[in-house]
Amino acid sequence: MPTIRSLLAHPEERRPSPPAPRADLFRVFGAGIGLFAIGLIVTLILHLTGRGSIEAIAVCGTGIVLGGLGLLWARRQR
Repeated sequence: MPTIRSLLAHPEERRPSPPAPRADLFRVFGAGIGLFAIGLIVTLILHLTGRGSIEAIAVCGTGIVLGGLGLLWARRQR
């Protein structure tokens, strides 16, 4: 069993890293956008009943926008 010091001194002796798992980023970003959309609906209803806050609505809206940008990025990376 090699020591940490020997692995740091001679990185070529390490085993190769496993390949990165493949993921469909369209599904990942789509699921995130969907969850933020549900959160936005809930926070809007809570705000209309006087129990919610503008900050929660802004967070959900920001999540949807950033998820949309993520979808555009994922499309370019295919």
